[in-house]
Amino acid sequence: MATKTNAVRLVQQAKIPCREEFYEFDENDLNGNHAAVAIGFPPEQVYKTLVAKGSRTGINVFCIPVCGELDLKKAAKAAGDKDMALVPVKELLSLTGYIRGGCSPVGMKKKYPTYFEETCELFDEIAVSAGERGHQMILAPMSLVSLVNGKLADLLT
Repeated sequence: MATKTNAVRLVQQAKIPCREEFYEFDENDLNGNHAAVAIGFPPEQVYKTLVAKGSRTGINVFCIPVCGELDLKKAAKAAGDKDMALVPVKELLSLTGYIRGGCSPVGMKKKYPTYFEETCELFDEIAVSAGERGHQMILAPMSLVSLVNGKLADLLT
């Protein structure tokens, strides 16, 4: 049995019901749609975590369905900034403590402003990375939003 990740521990400490799913991943294909298929979830309910930097607000976190694309103008508007750009993958680990394909909105090195695609509230549960590749945690979206002091916003192109 795999050890609990920091993200899973934090969710459990907050007494948020959560279940975990593990799957085989391919280092050369870290596409979130693969995770959705692997855990048997619709791609609309599997969320990827993207980290971006605003010119005024600095680092922000955006969680959107794996089948969607982040609209950087909408992301900037949600964060109260004039522009937003995704951070280079090479900076992800130093900023968040996570690597590409295993970035969770829970348990980052610092508490960054976090925004979720507003359609997440349509579902009883969504899947997000548990903080490592091949490991998802499934939980109620509004419990997750509350845990990370997140906000809902229209984020998709």
